[in-house]
Amino acid sequence: MANTTYFVVIAEFQIKPGQVPTFLALAHNDASESLTNEEGCLAFDVLTPEGSEELVVLHEVYRDRAAYEHHQQMPHYAPFKEGSAPLLNGQPSVRFFYTAVRPE
Repeated sequence: MANTTYFVVIAEFQIKPGQVPTFLALAHNDASESLTNEEGCLAFDVLTPEGSEELVVLHEVYRDRAAYEHHQQMPHYAPFKEGSAPLLNGQPSVRFFYTAVRPE
């Protein structure tokens, strides 16, 4: 188990002023639906950085990249993507990671 690597997504969204509550509602819905309906989704945190009013970060952990690609096909993903698009200032920054295995 210790040598299992997971696929991690960190997505940063710059939200238009006044739109953060609407975005958070969409993000929390996507997170709870993902955790409930996707066995490959292991964690899905909706984060707001200290000292930043209009930035929201999603931290998502999947069993593997295929589980993330499955997430993007789920019925709850499109309403999040489409609903959040007009709330954003620019394109989100999405980065992909693998959990690093500790050397023996």
